[in-house]
Amino acid sequence: MSIWTNIGALASRMPVPSLTAMVETLRSYFGVDPELRRQVAFSVAMIALSAKMAKADGVVTDAEVGAFRQIFQIPADEERNVARLYNLARQDVAGFESYAQQMANLCGSGGPNCMMLEDILDGLFHIAKSDGLIHEHELGYLRRVAEIFEIEESHFEQILARHAVGGEGNPFRVLGVSPDASRDEVTSRYRQLAAENHPDRLMGRGFPAEFIRIANDRMAAINAAYAAIEASWRFV
Repeated sequence: MSIWTNIGALASRMPVPSLTAMVETLRSYFGVDPELRRQVAFSVAMIALSAKMAKADGVVTDAEVGAFRQIFQIPADEERNVARLYNLARQDVAGFESYAQQMANLCGSGGPNCMMLEDILDGLFHIAKSDGLIHEHELGYLRRVAEIFEIEESHFEQILARHAVGGEGNPFRVLGVSPDASRDEVTSRYRQLAAENHPDRLMGRGFPAEFIRIANDRMAAINAAYAAIEASWRFV
């Protein structure tokens, strides 16, 4: 049974369709299978927060829809389930802050910079920048979601740089190191990030296989940043 079939089954069990009701149902319906609950929760979060973000600038572009599909790779026979959830999110009277807080609670006592929540934020960035730029209202939305997710400001700046926003892809900022850091420090940090963000690690924390695009994009940005720094060393 695919993740999309599970989402469809979840939606069909709700007496009164709403995003808030779906989040509450997540806890009981998939409570006996923690891994499946994490996967469904991640999927629901990505679809719902994407829908809420679309309302941030008031326009849903073809590029954003295309980016959404790049992440999700939705089978044709499951598009109806995903569309239903997307429309629920857009129509729900609850604001995105309330919903984002419910998603943040899925990390329990994981502390700041929860990796599962960073996965969600990366997916939102991928969609937001798909039309060539991130609009002011979208960036404000992403910052607020990051605050609710307890992603520290310095870490958020690192994510911004990874998506070439506000730092034009500054390689030191992408790796989260100072431009004055030694070669050993930079290499050590790169190896740490490569280990933490390997696609297999993302799967291990409930990242559905359908969303491998996010993992690959993140690793590509990390690898490119390290390569750029390495290249600069040749001229020192």
